[in-house]
This record gives sequence, C-alpha cells and structure tokens, in this order.
Amino acid sequence: MVDQKKIEDAVRLLLEGVGEDVSREGLADTPARIARMYGEILGGMGEDAAAPLSRRFSVDSNEIVMEKDIVFYSMCEHHLMPFYGKAHIAYIPDGYVVGLSKLARTVEVFARRLQIQERLTAQVADAIMEELRPQGVMVMMEAEHMCMTMRGVRKPGSKTITVVARGIFEERISLQNQFMGCLSR
Repeated sequence: MVDQKKIEDAVRLLLEGVGEDVSREGLADTPARIARMYGEILGGMGEDAAAPLSRRFSVDSNEIVMEKDIVFYSMCEHHLMPFYGKAHIAYIPDGYVVGLSKLARTVEVFARRLQIQERLTAQVADAIMEELRPQGVMVMMEAEHMCMTMRGVRKPGSKTITVVARGIFEERISLQNQFMGCLSR
C-alpha cells in the first residue's frame, strides 16, 4: 500500500525542483494523480505473486505447456522509468498444471514492483518452480527500457532479453531449443 501523502509531497518538491509553479492550473492536481498512478503501477508490492499458481489441476501428460507474448509493464528501480515488453513461459508438468491466465497473473504481480528485468525473469521462474513444482521451467523476457530510449544513450527500439531455465530445461539443450523454436512461430 502506497503512502498517498508522502508521494504527493515528493511530487510537489520535484516540480518545484525543476522550476515549476505547483499552484498553476495544469499542475494543481498532478501530485494526487501521480500518487494514484504509483498506487496502480506499483500495486504488486503488497501482493503474493505465487498465489495465482496455487490452484492446480491434475494431468497425466508431461508435455511442454507454453504461454507466449504475455505483455507486461514495469518500472526500473534505477531511474524510476518504465520498461515494457513480453514474457514467454514454458514448463513441463509433473502431475499438475495451472490455468494459463495464472501464468500471466504471476508475471503481472512481479512486474508491478520496482524491478530490474534480470530479477523479474528469475522471480517468475522461481515462483513457478516453487509453487507448481514442474519438472522444469523456462522464462524469456524481452523489453524496451525507457531509461535507454529517452535518456542516456537514447537508443529507441533496442530490446533487452533475459532468459532463465530451471530444472530439466537447464539440463537439456534440446528443450531449450524447442522453447526457442516455439517463439519464432
């Protein structure tokens, strides 16, 4: 839960710091708007990201289950600027699966925290391994970071790709190749 008043006070100071008149018409409600926005986009701070994975269904198969192109938005903890992209998740069940929306929900909860992409990718993989206990999981995230495109080196369109493999995906290159092959379809 965010502290609305602290955020509003901080935004007022920031606006004053850049030379703005915080009482002018266009900015009068900005501190409150920003506080509400941060409550929304950083709302994953108080949520249990593994909770969506707790409802499982029994299965007899042990074939790859893959959900790709899960759109996510997050905030870089270094610059407080957005990064956004797509997550791709595959796992091999060991007796249980979850509804596909639960994978997306887990990504969403972790993404709605101050993050770095490398940690975000690992958190998703680790939550699936811990909660679902599959034979293995592989997660790839590809994202554009506004701290790279709007400031600093200013390279719009550049993407950062992070990949995490756990369990059987770590051990078998053939499964990693199968995962990568599915992404190109």
